[in-house]
Amino acid sequence: MENNNFSIVSNAIKNRRSIKPAMMNGNKIPNGHVAALLELADWAPNHGNTQPWQFVVYADPAKFCAQHAELYQQSSTPETFNPTTFNNLTNMGEKVSHIVIASMKRGDLPKIPALEEVMAASAAVQNLLIGATSLNIASFWSTGGMTLRPEFKTFLGLGEEDNVLGLLYLGYADEHPEGKRKVPVEEKIKWVE
Repeated sequence: MENNNFSIVSNAIKNRRSIKPAMMNGNKIPNGHVAALLELADWAPNHGNTQPWQFVVYADPAKFCAQHAELYQQSSTPETFNPTTFNNLTNMGEKVSHIVIASMKRGDLPKIPALEEVMAASAAVQNLLIGATSLNIASFWSTGGMTLRPEFKTFLGLGEEDNVLGLLYLGYADEHPEGKRKVPVEEKIKWVE
C-alpha cells in the first residue's frame, strides 16, 4: 500500500514500545509537546460524545513519586509495608520527564456501558502513546504500585464508577528496543466472505 500519510502513521504505531522509566535518560520534554500529545488524546473515538478521559500531568515527577510512595505507606499495615516497594515508588521518576495519570471519568449518559467508556479512554491513551513515538518520546504505561487500588481513586477524587487506567511515564531514551509479536497476525484474524 503506497500512501505517505499511511506510512507515517504505520511507522508510529509499529515503532511504539514500552520503555521502562529506568531506561529513560532524564532529559526534559517541552511542556508544549506534552500538551500537544494530550490534544491528540482528546480526539479518541467515543460513544455519545461523552469524552470520558481525564488526565493529571506532573511536570515534576519527583512530586508525584513522593505522593505515590506516601499513599502506599499510609495504605499499608506494619505487616504489609515493604520498604523496597516504598523506595521503588519514591525513585521511579528519577529519569522521567513527565508523569501523566490517565483515568476514565464516567460520562452522564447512563445508557452507555461503562466498558465503552473505558475503551474510549484507552483509545485516548493509545493516541497519546503513538503521538509520543512520533516525537521520539519514550513512554511506559503502568498500572503498578497503588494505581489500581481504591485509595488511588480517592487520591484523584474519582467517583465510584470512574476508573484509573494507569500512569504514563514520558521521557527520552537513548535506546529503543525492537518490537516482536509472538503469534503471527494471520493466526489472530478470521476472514468471513
